[in-house]
Amino acid sequence: MTLLLVQMTTVLLTALLCGWIARKLGQARVIGEILGGILIGPSVFGRIAPHSWATLFPQSSFASFEILSTIGLILFLFLIGSELDYEHLRQQRGTATLASGMSILFPFIMAAMVAHSLRIRFAPDGIGSIPFVLFLGISMSITAFPVLARILEERGLQSTPLGTTALMCAAVDDVCAWMLLAIALTLLPHSEHSMGLHYRFLLLCGYLVVMLGVVRPLGNWLVRRKDSIAFSYELLGIIVAIALSSAAATEAIGVHPLFGAFLAGVCFPRIKSWQVAIRTRVDTIVSVLLLPLFFALTGMRTRLDLLTGSRIWFWMGVVLIVAVAGKMGGAVLAARWTGQSWQNAVALGALLNTRGLVELIVLNIAYNAHVFSPTLFTMLVVMALVTTMITTPVLNLLGIEDRGQKGHDLAVLATAD
Repeated sequence: MTLLLVQMTTVLLTALLCGWIARKLGQARVIGEILGGILIGPSVFGRIAPHSWATLFPQSSFASFEILSTIGLILFLFLIGSELDYEHLRQQRGTATLASGMSILFPFIMAAMVAHSLRIRFAPDGIGSIPFVLFLGISMSITAFPVLARILEERGLQSTPLGTTALMCAAVDDVCAWMLLAIALTLLPHSEHSMGLHYRFLLLCGYLVVMLGVVRPLGNWLVRRKDSIAFSYELLGIIVAIALSSAAATEAIGVHPLFGAFLAGVCFPRIKSWQVAIRTRVDTIVSVLLLPLFFALTGMRTRLDLLTGSRIWFWMGVVLIVAVAGKMGGAVLAARWTGQSWQNAVALGALLNTRGLVELIVLNIAYNAHVFSPTLFTMLVVMALVTTMITTPVLNLLGIEDRGQKGHDLAVLATAD
């Protein structure tokens, strides 16, 4: 327990400092938190003082650390889902549907085009071309939903038409990516998953029926009874329990707990006072303590020391170009075909180009399944960080208003008055 508390203190202070520096440099706070994790991880702190790093962060201590941070991420995604604006979604449904499909298809095709060259150079021996293409395509096409949600929240865009469309596209992208991942895992010669793919689909369909056919109508019933039901301590506990149970259900099915948490938020009754109350009571501890643990842990698992030599950096550039051109290109074209302006189309492409945490989860699965070599794994990690870092500069270049910073400035002025 002492070690865990010291680790949490170190990570929290590092994340706060690096997040503050990132905001001063015009980046999202999450970028600073991930880079802070790299600083206190094996790439920097571990190389400067390896014995001290091994004492402070032994591998055996990461399990409880990861559980705490994942719980925070689950609660955060529930909050994001609970604030989705249905009206904005109806208005943007054409763009959301086409953009999500194109932002998966384009990068997947481009990844397949370079897969052979990467496989013969960086794949471990014995990996077939089809599993490698599937894993590489998933790595290129996935959107880091939690990182995207954090960026939108920091800029105050999560309830705007652009933010709602981006969140729904990312949600669809992630569901498709997890389904493709399940297929890819079944094609490996030594798959550890005992549940068949058809059983997963059946269980997922049953789960969706329960959530959308039972839980969401119950939420609509509560909306009609809102004047006779007060938002109490007990009701808050029930809501959080439903969110955790939904995340547990999708984890058991083999999709991902983050999807279950988000869908629980989507089913949350749209009662403004309840939304404000749950945001106020849950968000503070999640955003200040638990989320930085998740982002920092991700950074601590990144090994930048594996990128050496001009040949590695050449293929690093190829991976980065394919990832950005495929993801942004597909989303921008889809948005333009549905009548969006160039500004909104490019902004949507930049948002969906955000990778990061979910990408790193997929990469770790592929690495543990011996599909990616350590070098290719590190190249894809760097690609995920770079594509996430360019999101904020592109939004600023397009003139997309940072409502979060504006709201903060207005609050400071009001306090001064």
